[in-house]
Amino acid sequence: MKMETVTGRILITGALGQIGTELSAKLSEIYGKDNVIATDIREEHDNNPAGYYEVLDVMDLEKAKSIIEKYNIKIVYHLASLLSGTAEKNPQLAWKLNIDPLLFFLNLAKDKTIDQIFWPSSIAVFGREIPKQNVGQEVPLNPSTVYGITKLAGEKWCEYYFNKYGVDVRSVRYPGLISWKAPAGGGTTDYAVEIYYKAIEDGKYTSFISENTAMPMMYMDDAIDATLQLMHAPKETLTVHTSYNLGGMSFAPKELAASIQKEIPDFQINYEPDFRQAIADSWPSSIEDTVAKKDWNLSYRFDMDAMTKDMLKNLKVKLGK
Repeated sequence: MKMETVTGRILITGALGQIGTELSAKLSEIYGKDNVIATDIREEHDNNPAGYYEVLDVMDLEKAKSIIEKYNIKIVYHLASLLSGTAEKNPQLAWKLNIDPLLFFLNLAKDKTIDQIFWPSSIAVFGREIPKQNVGQEVPLNPSTVYGITKLAGEKWCEYYFNKYGVDVRSVRYPGLISWKAPAGGGTTDYAVEIYYKAIEDGKYTSFISENTAMPMMYMDDAIDATLQLMHAPKETLTVHTSYNLGGMSFAPKELAASIQKEIPDFQINYEPDFRQAIADSWPSSIEDTVAKKDWNLSYRFDMDAMTKDMLKNLKVKLGK
């Protein structure tokens, strides 16, 4: 991808996480490494692809402000959050971590310190008492998890700041994300990452989600592409200012295991559902995303079998198998 010009630099929070690792690399490729500043709570490690790295706890708002001033930040990809499984264990921390920094960045945009924000929402905003199949863009949101509650609140704050102050904040509702480059971070859909590692290393896997529980999923390559498609879209074409649905693909653990068995015939799976099963049961099994396709030409490259082939190929190299 050719390098594009950018006015001011780009800040990524949560840059060492599952999404941030790959988004940092792609943004560095597009805009040049010197224009991308990665931040995370952990000390820098060798895998940071951005030109600069700063240790940042996003709840340290004074330090966040100093980094923004130091590097002349104009675009923020605010990815840092406490995910669904982890948030259930510490609800008050999840609320503070998932909301306070978002409001901080929204206020900076309101005051014209920064120009644009990307903030990810999640399928966790959906809840019970809505159709499970092909859930549309405009449905009642009734989250039953702490994570979902924080994401719903965040969506409404984004919409409020757009309507009241004209803040250019953009968002997508990510489904479960699957990647070989970075480990998952405590989400309910993490089985769909773990299963590939175990298939290669052990030839078997015990799923914490029951065999027929379908959830929306997306390969990370498609998730990064969708994020950048939205961020590069003309502002006037956007009609959703809460968060856009992303559909991706939908499958259950049994179907993913069958896809792996096409490549590793002896692979075995069994099922021991834990507390995350109740979270999965509260989510849709598939998502409808025609609004994003209409507004900013959302498109995908991977189905389940193409994803499986790519995951296994790359993980075998990564794991030295």
